[in-house]
Amino acid sequence: MLDILRRIVQDVSTAKDLNEALEVIVNGVQEVLKVDVCSVYQALPDHSELLLRATVGLNPECVDHTRLSYSEGLVGLVAERAEPVNIDDASQHPRYKYISEIGEETYHAFLGVPIIHQRKLQGVLVVQDRINEKFTEEHLTLLVTLAAQVAGAISHANATNGMNVTPKNQISSVDLNLPGVSGSPGVAVGTAAVMFQQSRLDSVPDRMPTLPEAEIELFENAVNEVKQELEDIKERLGDRLPPEERLLFDAYILMLSSDTIIDGTTKRIMQGNWAPGALRDTIKENVRVFEEMADPYLRERAVDLRDIGERILLRLQEVQEHRTGFPQRTILVGEEITATQLVEVPAEALAGVVSAKGTGSSHVAILARAMGIPTVMGVSDLPVERMEGREVIVDGYQGKIYLQPSDAIRKEYMRLFEEEQELSENLKDMADQDAITPDGVTIPVYVNGGLISDLAPSLESGADGVGLYRTEIPFMIRDRFPGEQEQQLLYRQILSAFSPRPVTLRTLDVGGDKALPYFQFEEDNPFLGWRGIRITLDHPEIFLTQLRAMMLGSEGLDNLNILLPMVGSVAEVDETFQLIDQAYEELSDDGFRLSYPRVGVMVEVPSAVYLVPQLARRVDFLSVGTNDLIQYLLAVDRNNARVADLYDMLHPSVLRALELIQKGAREAGKPVSICGEMAADPEAVILLLGMDYDSLSVSIAAIPRIKWVIRSIEHARARDLYLKAVEMEDPAEIRALLQKTLLDAGLGGLVRPGKS
Repeated sequence: MLDILRRIVQDVSTAKDLNEALEVIVNGVQEVLKVDVCSVYQALPDHSELLLRATVGLNPECVDHTRLSYSEGLVGLVAERAEPVNIDDASQHPRYKYISEIGEETYHAFLGVPIIHQRKLQGVLVVQDRINEKFTEEHLTLLVTLAAQVAGAISHANATNGMNVTPKNQISSVDLNLPGVSGSPGVAVGTAAVMFQQSRLDSVPDRMPTLPEAEIELFENAVNEVKQELEDIKERLGDRLPPEERLLFDAYILMLSSDTIIDGTTKRIMQGNWAPGALRDTIKENVRVFEEMADPYLRERAVDLRDIGERILLRLQEVQEHRTGFPQRTILVGEEITATQLVEVPAEALAGVVSAKGTGSSHVAILARAMGIPTVMGVSDLPVERMEGREVIVDGYQGKIYLQPSDAIRKEYMRLFEEEQELSENLKDMADQDAITPDGVTIPVYVNGGLISDLAPSLESGADGVGLYRTEIPFMIRDRFPGEQEQQLLYRQILSAFSPRPVTLRTLDVGGDKALPYFQFEEDNPFLGWRGIRITLDHPEIFLTQLRAMMLGSEGLDNLNILLPMVGSVAEVDETFQLIDQAYEELSDDGFRLSYPRVGVMVEVPSAVYLVPQLARRVDFLSVGTNDLIQYLLAVDRNNARVADLYDMLHPSVLRALELIQKGAREAGKPVSICGEMAADPEAVILLLGMDYDSLSVSIAAIPRIKWVIRSIEHARARDLYLKAVEMEDPAEIRALLQKTLLDAGLGGLVRPGKS
């Protein structure tokens, strides 16, 4: 029975649309549980009604016609309670609703379970039987298990179902709202341009063929080339292959000659899809057939069929025309957008980025923030293959997107977009002004960066220096560890360009979700694993090379600050200073005249919060990495769409931790800065100002706005607001207080929807 349930879940996951997914469920459940009736009611978008969407056992003519409110019937009771309902005689229950045309009066036993995905009701799964007794505990647990397993797949199928295969058949606007995580703040309205990974069938998008006959010819040529390739391999290996392996190549060639692949793909091309998209659907359909076979040997052939499909795809891609044009306002969309794909789009055309995979700290998200491009990452239900040419709204503030927006939604986001454009234009002059409060308190505003290409824009941004240079990004875009001289030249460029302004170089911070292609390792829980200072201390040969390069790059400039990431103990700092001393003495012995660098630690691990006085006595400055600190304090992965709503920088525990850090640094007489997204949030900046943080470090795009806040809010007023906020228990209450403050100060343009 469990094997059959697993197969149902797999078939739902690979269904081409919502209708097919629901048919798989009702037929599969009836087969497994041997019940008279199985039905699925879908929760409609406004969540006020349930619609019968699929059934086995009830009147099929009622599908897509029978509706129930949450206050009606036993199905409505399941939705209302969001818990299972198991009854021996449905007709005797006070919530029973008789619907004459549906044909359920002969069924007594009723079991309904909710289908819930990310706290949202997707629908209700119901089984009914003629017997007059409750369903067993086994029936109940199996149905609950199945509903939980298929909820995500139904959600994805529901999103996909709202998108027709071809733009010419576009349906009415439905405001498909898909959640992800914010990669870069801002609002964008534009047209989707899908980028996909080479030779990966699952990532191929749908596109209209310009000339179907030409697409068919390309496909047939690709098939013939793969056939010849397999024949050549078989011939070349000759006697070295055992007979059974030679037979395998023969089987591959037979598959390539089958009408199933040829005719299926050709038919789909003629129906309005280009060759790669048509091939994708044909292979997926046939792979599913093999995977459902009882014979283990035949099930394994599904892998072979997929391999053949990707061989054909690779041949098609060798001759398919490379994308040369992009829409005027391009929303770059993909399964996993890369930095190289990002830079393929002309800067003047790129309006937004949407990626099905990835996180807020992915390389592409960091680049997008530096470029000021609204970005949403980790949109798991994204129907990538059906998005080419579609209108998309990107809400980088709330981490969500809209597909096929209604006029009302489009109008509202266009208003927000125009307000942002006007605000950015009005604030251009603000970047060059000092960030001084009306009552005379100066707060330096530094810039965050990670690529040498950030250098020129950063110099013109009005930044008071570099608060955080992520040295790992140059490591990430190479295929080997950069050498000492290579690093020295890079650091020299940055240090000399900003001199005499301070430049803070963070030592190598990899691990977690930041991997080096040439230095990979697997961990069950990477965010609590081997990362940051832990890696560099374990590899002094890498660490010493970087430390020497930083010091050499600063020769004669005296503006180098070195920042240590992921510090969790005093011992780590003491051990690091031994290596810094060693590097400094080696260079001095070699005749270099260098100033000993200023050294600081990042406070981003909860243990460091309680060690601030001890850490501050050892270092020259402290920098709070709010992104990691908040997620560790709240035990919330901010890049996980399932729990991203729980990540809140205005959570009372976060404010108390920040107060503790600032107090410890002040008592030790050491400056402390905020480096992270919190420093770029206008609402949070009011509190940071009131807490007496010494400086802020933000992305280039955020500098004018943050300076505007500082120049508009008196320090004394910010202090009063902080003392009020720290006594509040609800982040929403704190946010409302700060938003009202922004409005009262004439900063209404900085108030944006959703969480900060």
